[in-house]
Amino acid sequence: METDRTQPALEPLDEESLSRVLVVVAHPDDAEYGTSAAVAHWTGRGVEVGYLLLTAGEAGMQRPPEEAGPLRAREQRRACDVVGVDHLTILDFPDGELEYGLGLRRAVAREIRRFRPDAVVSGAGELHVPWGIDHADHRAAGLATIDAVRDADNRWVFRDLADEGLEPWGVTWLLLTGTSPTHYVELDADDEGRGIASLSAHEAYLADLPWHPTPQDLVSGVLGQHGERAGCARALTFGVHRQRG
Repeated sequence: METDRTQPALEPLDEESLSRVLVVVAHPDDAEYGTSAAVAHWTGRGVEVGYLLLTAGEAGMQRPPEEAGPLRAREQRRACDVVGVDHLTILDFPDGELEYGLGLRRAVAREIRRFRPDAVVSGAGELHVPWGIDHADHRAAGLATIDAVRDADNRWVFRDLADEGLEPWGVTWLLLTGTSPTHYVELDADDEGRGIASLSAHEAYLADLPWHPTPQDLVSGVLGQHGERAGCARALTFGVHRQRG
């Protein structure tokens, strides 16, 4: 398959350096729009992956938030089980009202210090993304996570975290979605199937969105598009930034 020669060639991600990865998103189901297929690939290779959700997604369904939040948490747990993710943390920032700020940065830095990942995956916090204008919560989550990666490695930022017994931790790789890619992870049919199944686990949520593409159409479409960009059948691409030597 020929790649688009008008764009810089992508490099395969150095996955040998990965042993623990933290995925940070705003809502339940955010990780299931392609990222979870890469997660399935990594856990299949023995990499430990954790998810940090900044909200419970309680404002995202056609039912009261006090009902939707716990329901979406249960569906996220099932989605995690499909791709081999045991470590799931869901915070209580308000869905639809997520704001970039010190509180959000501190919360993400706390989880980075607690989980101690080699790599953090998050959105890039950009307004314009390949699928349109991104959700305000996604933008806030991405920007806060990018900054929290540095915060987690700085003893003199959020000193109270050390009082909690959480010593500074330096992440080696920051992998950003929804931005200009530099690297790719090649995926196989099993990774794709597990990615589809993880999105399908959000059954009640998707039932509230009758316009939503089927999980198979959506995930297969995303991985196929990324694969075309990378020069393979299916892939997930990232904008990769090395934080440490």
